[in-house]
Amino acid sequence: MHTFIKHAMGVAILGTLAGALAPAAMASSHREAPFVTQSPKVDGTDFYMFRSYETGRASYVTLIANYIPLQDAYGGPNYFSMDPNALYEIHIDNNGDAKEDLTFQFRFTNTNKDTKLTVGGKQVSIPLVINGGAIAGPNAAGANVRETYTVNVVRGDRRTGTKAAVTNAADGGTTFDKPLDNIGNKSIPNYAAYAAAHVYNVNIPGCSTPARMFVGQRKDPFVVNLGETFDLVNIKAPATEFSANAEKGAKDDLADKNVTSIEIEVAASCLTAAGSSDPVIGGWTTASLRQGRLLNPVPNAGSPSKEGGAWTQVSRLGAPLVNEVVIGLKDKDTFNASKPSGDGQFATYVTNPTLPALIEILYGSAGAKAPTNFPRNDLVAAFLTGVKGLNQPATVTASEMLRLNTSTPVTAIGAQNRLGVIGGDNAGFPNGRRPGDDVVDIALRVVMGKLCTLNLGCAPADAPAGALHFTDGAYLDETFFNAGFPYLKNPIPGSPQTGAVVQANRRAP
Repeated sequence: MHTFIKHAMGVAILGTLAGALAPAAMASSHREAPFVTQSPKVDGTDFYMFRSYETGRASYVTLIANYIPLQDAYGGPNYFSMDPNALYEIHIDNNGDAKEDLTFQFRFTNTNKDTKLTVGGKQVSIPLVINGGAIAGPNAAGANVRETYTVNVVRGDRRTGTKAAVTNAADGGTTFDKPLDNIGNKSIPNYAAYAAAHVYNVNIPGCSTPARMFVGQRKDPFVVNLGETFDLVNIKAPATEFSANAEKGAKDDLADKNVTSIEIEVAASCLTAAGSSDPVIGGWTTASLRQGRLLNPVPNAGSPSKEGGAWTQVSRLGAPLVNEVVIGLKDKDTFNASKPSGDGQFATYVTNPTLPALIEILYGSAGAKAPTNFPRNDLVAAFLTGVKGLNQPATVTASEMLRLNTSTPVTAIGAQNRLGVIGGDNAGFPNGRRPGDDVVDIALRVVMGKLCTLNLGCAPADAPAGALHFTDGAYLDETFFNAGFPYLKNPIPGSPQTGAVVQANRRAP
């Protein structure tokens, strides 16, 4: 429920009121704050946390943190490497105190192999990330660039806690290869097999059960009609509850975009608090940069700048859509730099939200009336504490994060409801978030009072539009994803055809 309409919002709806449209949603966290738009490599786009529904893996929890939004598959020649000067983290709070108890830290290194060709008797460095040979496995000879990463697990405070390296279960190594982006089918003929070779079984210090890990480019899992949405909800064919195929009536502007995913699947018992009977965990992802940067006026050997100073958090993402459509414009950068323990400063945005008021301003005449219960305790539960009896910790400090009850039974593939909890599937959003949970439709309904109709924090009379079936028209469900780890689809290739086929097509009438 905290999703608050991200993607497209062009909405909707309305029971007997055909033709009414709701306001705009946005991409889960794509370019959500002014400052982070300047550093897309550390822009977190989506965060997922769910009990693994791959057959035989129900005792595990999968954590997915996506970064670098709006990647065009053809975006060479340098493509979309992670920032070697950044610190990417996934945090877990397992006692409800709004502070991290467990943090997975990812650091990246990019190595230019500097492949040279002999041209006119001289050795000359090539300009591409591949050197002419097809790529089939990790650190292939044909790759001119090697991107690797290391992972540490920190117990306690992210900066002062106890740190230890995550190791490869196969050989004890601490360095892992990240696959090249999907350049095209000529460069990487079988990208699915190539990516699969970068799924690692790993050992996490302090956890007796091996985990699985993957970092690499994936198809962007989010759906949204971005262009028309941000043009004052200029939807050409508004979807209404009574329109044919209303939930699939809008286009997905992210259909041809990729992202970069950090994924780790960990035994649930290694994420919950030791010795505690509380199965609820909270999670969020952050990215940090060094406080200082000096630009090199003569950048050579790949050193355009010198970074130094303390880590400074510049991106934060727990539940979807919070910074996009809940936090006020003036505080978006502040939210990205904040920790859950300091979320009291943002409380008014939840207790007195502007989004429902904006929806009423635009579509109130058609029946889209905002809830009247203030403070909005239903949204406090959705955003800040978890819903009692569903995913609220035994002891909780109000703070924004994604919360998951690890004891909730898994809903198998093929039986999941895209509306999650409000659709009768307690294994879905806001009890964690699975890839196939349509958080936009869920958020639209929750912000307009759906929980009031369920007597959760408010009464049905508080939400005149709480029973309306809001939808953004951009459809999403479990069929968009794979049935097992790493769940997200292979990325769109930059060049889906071989050169010979392309030339043949050009000659065709």
